[in-house]
Amino acid sequence: MEEDILIQISNRIKERRREKNITVQELAIRANVSKGLISQIENSRTIPSLMVLIDIIKALEIDLNEFFKDIRSKTEHLPILIKRKADYERFEKEHAVGFHYQRVFTQSITQSTVDIVLLELEPDAVRPLVETDAFEYKYILQGEVEYQFNDDSIILYQGDSMLFDGCIPHTPKNLGKTTASMLAVYFFEEKK
Repeated sequence: MEEDILIQISNRIKERRREKNITVQELAIRANVSKGLISQIENSRTIPSLMVLIDIIKALEIDLNEFFKDIRSKTEHLPILIKRKADYERFEKEHAVGFHYQRVFTQSITQSTVDIVLLELEPDAVRPLVETDAFEYKYILQGEVEYQFNDDSIILYQGDSMLFDGCIPHTPKNLGKTTASMLAVYFFEEKK
């Protein structure tokens, strides 16, 4: 994550918290993190994990699309948040034996449409760069997929996930010799 984006995210959290008259302690309790972590994030001294960032945004009762609106890097790219399989948060629910939960992504949805799709990519699948009017969440179910974003590319492996603004020109490419599959979730904000 580029430093200027980190500063924008930190400032946005602080601004929204103050607008809603929420103390650092109250936000920490709502997001289930320490007061010190909120302070470090707001002062750009640490980079929150994807799950912590989403929990904070949710605790502020802000739509994800609204939170990231107008956050831009110096090169005008929007943030792309990568979550590797090894970084998923494990948790348990009471009275559940043999259930293994891993929190991959959490989002409250208000005034938006969610489209959930299974996408299979053949080894020779091709498509030009495209743009969508949605935030896109991708979870790799099988295979190795390279996502191209203008001049950047990111390789995702089975179990990895990614969240990005679909207005960034993008396209996936299957790097393997067999079909790759992914769960794709599109968050469309309702137009006012």
